[in-house]
Amino acid sequence: MNRRRFIGHTGIVTGALLLPQWTSAAAALASKDPISAATKKQLADAALNVATKRGASYVDVRIGRYLNQSVSTKEARVETVANTESYGAGVRVIVDGAWGFMATDQLTTESIIRAATEAVAIAKANAKLQTEPVVLAPQKGLGEVSWRTPLTRNAFAVPLSEKADLLLAVNSAAMKGGANFVSSQLFQINEQKYFASSDGSYIDQDIHRIWPTFTVTAIDPKSGRFQTRNALSSPCGRGYEYLAGLASDKRAGVTTRYFDSYDMIEDATVAAEQARAKLSAKSVLPGQYDLVLDPSHLFLTIHESVGHATELDRVLGYEANFAGTSFATLDKWESKNFKYGGPIVNFVADKTEAGSLGAVGYDDEGVPCKKWDIIKDGILVDYQKTRDQAHILGQKASDGCSYAQGWSDVQFQRMPNVSLQPGRTPLTPAQMVKDVEKGIYIFGRGSYSIDQQRYNFQFGGQLFYEIKNGEIVGPLRDVAYQSNTQEFWNSCAAICDSSDYTLGGSFFDGKGQPSQASAVSHGSATTRFNKVNVLNTARKI
Repeated sequence: MNRRRFIGHTGIVTGALLLPQWTSAAAALASKDPISAATKKQLADAALNVATKRGASYVDVRIGRYLNQSVSTKEARVETVANTESYGAGVRVIVDGAWGFMATDQLTTESIIRAATEAVAIAKANAKLQTEPVVLAPQKGLGEVSWRTPLTRNAFAVPLSEKADLLLAVNSAAMKGGANFVSSQLFQINEQKYFASSDGSYIDQDIHRIWPTFTVTAIDPKSGRFQTRNALSSPCGRGYEYLAGLASDKRAGVTTRYFDSYDMIEDATVAAEQARAKLSAKSVLPGQYDLVLDPSHLFLTIHESVGHATELDRVLGYEANFAGTSFATLDKWESKNFKYGGPIVNFVADKTEAGSLGAVGYDDEGVPCKKWDIIKDGILVDYQKTRDQAHILGQKASDGCSYAQGWSDVQFQRMPNVSLQPGRTPLTPAQMVKDVEKGIYIFGRGSYSIDQQRYNFQFGGQLFYEIKNGEIVGPLRDVAYQSNTQEFWNSCAAICDSSDYTLGGSFFDGKGQPSQASAVSHGSATTRFNKVNVLNTARKI
């Protein structure tokens, strides 16, 4: 059993009393990569040379060390701690116009040469069945370059006891605030990735992500009904400094918004109060409402209805068997006038945005990351692409959208950060609310459903507030809105300015067969949509 499988089976510990013996394991995860960049280059060159000699027209090598830690608590106890480490290399080649891939968990010259040899053999076998050759967009060799997530405190170097103490303090604050149950978690990821290609690139990257979250539950003892409120934190590409809790404010006087740092204890305290308030909140009356959507909610609607819908592999039908297709087909893009949204709707893809989950210097094909338009003034203008997709659109460059979740996985097209651009006219959420006669203000991610074409959908949330004649009059519950992607984004009537812009995101976004997980952020400012259908989701017993 290799180290990856062993840790996968033994990496869960229950009980706060076991925390001390995990201190050394956590410290080991935070230690420097045991293999130097020079050694990785030697290993990569061995694979590049043997694959080229055996007929490969293109070769890339990814050597990766992937570290994960999660801490989970419930009320006054630590429930689980999991530390995992995975280390290995993957070799991808093109031979006779076909892809081949092989991976190894043995980082020796002999093993990586064997992997390269087997990748070539697989590509040759694939070429016998492939009808069209792989066409790569050109990519100039970059030489030796590196990129690091900007951070001031490596989360893996923080003592485990400090993290557990924080989560237990969060739980205590929620219980004191009136919660009946509370659970909290802290997820951390560190990807130490080395990439080399026959184009002449040698890229060393150190990528960090973190996600603090919790769920608070309040129960009505008379009826037995319960309400929950999840954390309004944003998973992000930062270090442990994100938990400094230095910046928050009130959104139109109804809840707290967190910016560059997150006060988890404050959020849990407010969450307990809001969960209890939801117990006595008025159940929504179905009908049409103007919706004011906070970025903590809107990011998921963006993710599902714009992010996934503009993935080129989905548009082309490559994901049809598992994740579906897209209504945003090539003919709509080719028309150059497909109204995806209203004239104030502008979406950009951006893998460089500081603090975002998708921020890296280079993708897993060695392409420097960038920012580009997806929807401009409401019109669909582009998609998300990798090197072997660009020629399909007549384009000469990749968008840097290639990603693999680990060294043993084949890289493929994954979503960059896709964000709604803020309005150009000064506008605050409080001012936006004043323009609403009959509406609902929604915060936080809730349950959702969307069809296989990313068209018809329904979204819930965490917090709902009724708006009447420009005033917030009280909380609501049992709210979900229903629309289709084009109708919804064409109903976009106002977007707050850049001072209100912030990021939300998905820490574990699944795609592909076999499925792989990636992390991606979606930014927006508070946004209003007019006359959207709202449903009542209360169970009728």
